[in-house]
Amino acid sequence: MTWMPFLCLGAGLLLGIRQLSRDALKIVDSIINVALIVLMLTIGMNIGINDSVMLNLKTIGLNCAIISLSAVTFSVLLVAFVERTILPLDVIKEKLYLENLSINNEVNIEKEGKKETPALIWIMPASIIAGVTAGCFIISKNHVKILDYFLIGSLIFLYTGVGISLGTNRKVFDYIKILGFKVIYISFAIFMGSLIGGLLSGYILDIPLHISVMSAGGMSYYSITGAYMTQVYGIEAGTYGFVVNVMREFFTVLLLPLLIRISDGSPIAGGAAGNMDTMLVPVTKFVGAELGLVALITGVILTFTVPLILPALHGIL
Repeated sequence: MTWMPFLCLGAGLLLGIRQLSRDALKIVDSIINVALIVLMLTIGMNIGINDSVMLNLKTIGLNCAIISLSAVTFSVLLVAFVERTILPLDVIKEKLYLENLSINNEVNIEKEGKKETPALIWIMPASIIAGVTAGCFIISKNHVKILDYFLIGSLIFLYTGVGISLGTNRKVFDYIKILGFKVIYISFAIFMGSLIGGLLSGYILDIPLHISVMSAGGMSYYSITGAYMTQVYGIEAGTYGFVVNVMREFFTVLLLPLLIRISDGSPIAGGAAGNMDTMLVPVTKFVGAELGLVALITGVILTFTVPLILPALHGIL
């Protein structure tokens, strides 16, 4: 299990840099979507068959909200510090404007904002609910081993998908060269802020640090975080990993009007790894098209970092 994330990421990266055709990428995307649905069903069923988790869902939910808000808060504080010291984002914004670079070169934000909501956004929570229901009333505890196999299989597809995605987003690293490698400090600040938030909330809530720190370290990448923590620590820890990061996206969207008043980078700090996909449009609406490109760069870096950092944190904690 320790080496599996690295092997799958490496394999995906090799596939991604081969410049797969549009049709091939669509097939890969479909496979990953199916893996996500299977993963959500599996996590839901694991929750449903676990009496301890079901009896403590209210307490777990409150703890998850506190961990999530702590991770967002400290990410925002550290990114704001980076902005005021070594990386003023207004300077980057001006440089991007002069280079005629913006997120619109990568994604048509206006068009994305007007598109119908992707079905997967509704299918995934529905799959969780269906999984919990099946776990409560249909699935036997004797089937836990089978659920473990589904969990591992889903993780293999998702880790490989992250590698492919990184390989097909090579242009992002060209933008890093244009902006200067200091832009990576934003990703580092979000990462450190998330870990600090998880650490402090773990002490305050008196829950195991491997649960609070690792779930906060997921940085909104709820699918892989929830599945990985379920695999190595059990379903209660996996529930934290999943719910904390779902809540991070929810709280970020809710707080965007406040975050933009703190600093230009604060919405980016809240979105974290989600800036690569689900959070990109809402965050860009607030930070502007130029800094939307910074959000995308940050999201790509953190999306690739999460599958690497989770095994590392598992080894440390």
